Amino acid sequence: MNRQIAVVGLAAAVFVTVAVVIILRMDAPELAEPAMVVAAPVEAPFSTPAVATPEPAAPALPPVTAAPVAAAPIVETLSPVIDTPLSVGRLHINSDVPGAQVFIDRQFIGLAPVTAEGVEPGTHQLNVSADGFDNEVSSIDVAVGERTILVKFREVRLDVSMDVVHKHRFGSCEGRLAATPQGLRYETDNQNDGFTVSLLDLETFEVDYLDTNLRVRLADGRPLNFTNQEGDADRLFVFHRDVQDARERLRRGDEPAID
Repeated sequence: MNRQIAVVGLAAAVFVTVAVVIILRMDAPELAEPAMVVAAPVEAPFSTPAVATPEPAAPALPPVTAAPVAAAPIVETLSPVIDTPLSVGRLHINSDVPGAQVFIDRQFIGLAPVTAEGVEPGTHQLNVSADGFDNEVSSIDVAVGERTILVKFREVRLDVSMDVVHKHRFGSCEGRLAATPQGLRYETDNQNDGFTVSLLDLETFEVDYLDTNLRVRLADGRPLNFTNQEGDADRLFVFHRDVQDARERLRRGDEPAID
């Protein structure tokens, strides 16, 4: 009997507990269901790769233009141009032998062709030299302004003469022996003795200093002997030297000067 009473009491207690729980559940606010976590699918081997969906591009911003930088101003300083008349001479000196040395009043100017600036007006000495040629020395008159001077080393210039006595086999006659690049001539009152011959056509042209005698043989074989009344061998020597130098240059191919 007591056992039945205990079972009935336990059942009643359970019923009351269940009723209370139901009442409390009905009064409590409904709770949100927990989110379902879905695992990322695993790619199967040799499956087609998934194509990623591109994210929307950010809106393009207007280009930023740098402010122009002003260039630094260029300041040019120009010397004032003073148009004053030339008060000195300017000489342009050249020669037919390139590289000839040019001197004015013994002062080296340079190698031809060269320009001498600021030459004072007046008379000056010009000296031009080149290897293998005689120095060219001359006095030049310089005026205000420009002037061009051409020195011709390869031009044969010759103008020498002297009074001589032509010695004949019997007797003698007097006259004047003269030479230019165009030839040697003997001027005399004795018409049979006068002649003119090219410098290159002289077969013999020799001077005997001790005998004071200048020997000349023309192309036709005629021998001529000249001396002077003073017996001055130096004059014969200088005359022979100048003529012989011109003959050698003409043989070399230099051109005779044209008067």
